[in-house]
Amino acid sequence: MRTVVVTDPPRADADAVGELAGFGVATVHEAMGRVGYLGPGIRPVHLGSRIAGTAVTVLSWPGDNLMIHVAVEQCRPGDVLVVATTSPSTDGMFGELFATALQHRGVRGLVTAAGVRDVADLHAMGFPVWSAAVSAQGTVKATPGAVNVPVTIGGQVIRAGDAILADDDGVVHVPRETVADAVKAARAREEKEAATRAAFQKGELGLDRYGLRERLPGMGIEYVPYSEYGES
Repeated sequence: MRTVVVTDPPRADADAVGELAGFGVATVHEAMGRVGYLGPGIRPVHLGSRIAGTAVTVLSWPGDNLMIHVAVEQCRPGDVLVVATTSPSTDGMFGELFATALQHRGVRGLVTAAGVRDVADLHAMGFPVWSAAVSAQGTVKATPGAVNVPVTIGGQVIRAGDAILADDDGVVHVPRETVADAVKAARAREEKEAATRAAFQKGELGLDRYGLRERLPGMGIEYVPYSEYGES
């Protein structure tokens, strides 16, 4: 691994990222063709937040948060810090002091494949975090890593400046070149879902709205009266 800090990477358009924040993770994930989701292993440490921002990436060694300290200087308003490790780690690499420093710089939240601590403090200060673990286990500051290089979390390769959207359903990654397309697709999906919601409120069934009823016989599904079915 090259121990490097990449400065001033290109970032996704701020206005487009702001629009992306208007949609939920599930909507954007589905609208993009069910891609970009970091998986169920990355969860919010407290519920009720939705953020969208541009990634500042960190690649750290397990049990070592040196490069998070290095990365803070590279953060700008509207960024989301994204931390991966070179091998799996659940140690609490991030807590209230880091969050304080990042809030001062206008950072919107943290996404990490490792662990965090000081959860009550993070909640109280309104700094949203999505992580793979919560752990009181501390770390050292001894091993160089990298900042603003591509990192992988949940099978997704995240580059500095890519868009990150996170809410109670998890985290989705949008490449910086495709954010405008993601917004357009998410808006279309949201409009379609609004029409479906209105139909369901009037009593229409998904079986009919989605054209599923006529497909059931071909799947071998039968409707049988109870009197003919019996019970074993």
